[in-house]
Amino acid sequence: MSDKTRPVRILHLHSSFSLGGKEARATRLMNLMGDRAHHTILSAVPDALGARAAIDPGIAVDFPGDAAPALHGKPGLKRYRALAGYMAGFDLLLSYNWGAMDGVMAHRLFARTRGIPPLIHHEDGFNEDETVRRNWKRNAFRRLALPTAEALVVPSRLLERIAAAEWGAARRTQLIRNGIAVAAYAGGPTAPIPGFERRPGEVVIGTVAGLRKVKDLPRLVRAVAPLPAHVRLVIVGEGPERAAILAEAAACGIAGRLVMPGFLAEPARWIGHFDLLALSSRSEQAPIAVIEAMAVGLPVASPVVGDVAAMVSAPNRRFIADDETAFRAALADLAADAALRRAVGEANRHAAAERFDESTMVAAYENLYGRALEGCRLFSGE
Repeated sequence: MSDKTRPVRILHLHSSFSLGGKEARATRLMNLMGDRAHHTILSAVPDALGARAAIDPGIAVDFPGDAAPALHGKPGLKRYRALAGYMAGFDLLLSYNWGAMDGVMAHRLFARTRGIPPLIHHEDGFNEDETVRRNWKRNAFRRLALPTAEALVVPSRLLERIAAAEWGAARRTQLIRNGIAVAAYAGGPTAPIPGFERRPGEVVIGTVAGLRKVKDLPRLVRAVAPLPAHVRLVIVGEGPERAAILAEAAACGIAGRLVMPGFLAEPARWIGHFDLLALSSRSEQAPIAVIEAMAVGLPVASPVVGDVAAMVSAPNRRFIADDETAFRAALADLAADAALRRAVGEANRHAAAERFDESTMVAAYENLYGRALEGCRLFSGE
């Protein structure tokens, strides 16, 4: 960029901007940039903008909607040329997940002829149709689109291996683990969860997730249903699967034990209402919700997905389950034993402080984005 006195103009190309792990990280980084950047956000799902509530009011951010070229549509040179022309008005391009890959392809085709700024692509995981095996057409598209990207950022060893083996991107892939402000999670909750009031003697199983099919939250409902009546389930998040989750709870007879408050900002203020965190996803990489639960001192029950087993403390690993039976047993064991929950949660708290403080993550993004911006500092103000 030529003028280092003005805010850096950053265009974010999101597959969706409903709040999930990648959006939580992206908005946190935006907030930490303060007035050093001006952001513009495009979503491939135009009405999926729930994560905007996590952006601090003082951050300069635009949502141009129909005033910008569509990020999703039929592939074609005309669309890519329009995207490239729009992208040329920024200093840095940040794209996220498969749904933003048309933007990456536009960069690949026109970066050298249109003066398009550097692009850094972030991959955080897959939808349900690619949880076991990637779509070969999408893999071919990724291989073709990624060569002009400044870097490909992934949060897990699993994705790092996939990027090398399937996308031919080993040399440009950079592993940056997710992190949070661990100290902010000390102490008890300071804000309520709407619609939830703890009853004497109850145990609260909670989860934080975008309500999408890949999260398979009906599976979590089914796993909680056989547990004793004093065990409740709180699902924080928003998305298109809300009705399916509520229907599953009604079918299982636990509609009265389920609370779904929607999206909630600042998880450090309310995640402590949970007694344990449960995941039910078909695919994960390095979930921020797991780190948040660890930081507040909760045990985690989850299927074996992504890097979850490596993220949690050693005492927690036996609750990362290989199959449905083991997952249900993990939930039952943790729900039944408060002392066990405390011991595992305390081990997780120490692990989060040692391995997942956001200072390490922010330093890595500072270096990566700074290189693309020829030395401009986004987070430190230097």
